[in-house]
Amino acid sequence: MKFKYTILYVEDVAATLAFYENAFGMKTAMLHESGDYGELSSGDTTLSFSSLALMAQLGKNPSRVDGSAPCFEIAFETEEVEESLNKATAAGAVLVQDVEHMPWGQTTAYVKDLNGFLVEICSPIQAQ
Repeated sequence: MKFKYTILYVEDVAATLAFYENAFGMKTAMLHESGDYGELSSGDTTLSFSSLALMAQLGKNPSRVDGSAPCFEIAFETEEVEESLNKATAAGAVLVQDVEHMPWGQTTAYVKDLNGFLVEICSPIQAQ
């Protein structure tokens, strides 16, 4: 067994893919011709988006994200946390937490994407 996909349910898959390209430098791997499903090139585990409409049509009873009460986060690792945060907010991400240096040797920042999902921008953890 291997962890293959994370699929987030969104209103507009194409707009979400474009946002992740602009905000985080990700590349779209594919967008289905229906516009209801798409994937980012994100390494071994694929970050995917499916439309709320498609999930409802498939009987999944999806709910919309509640940006004021996140229940998970997506994390992107970079050596350049501050620069990446600035790029994300310039692309429309909403600042949640500015750059902070954590006691376990990691630098973190948090934003919300255009759907309200919580995204962590972090450095690798440095051994202490």
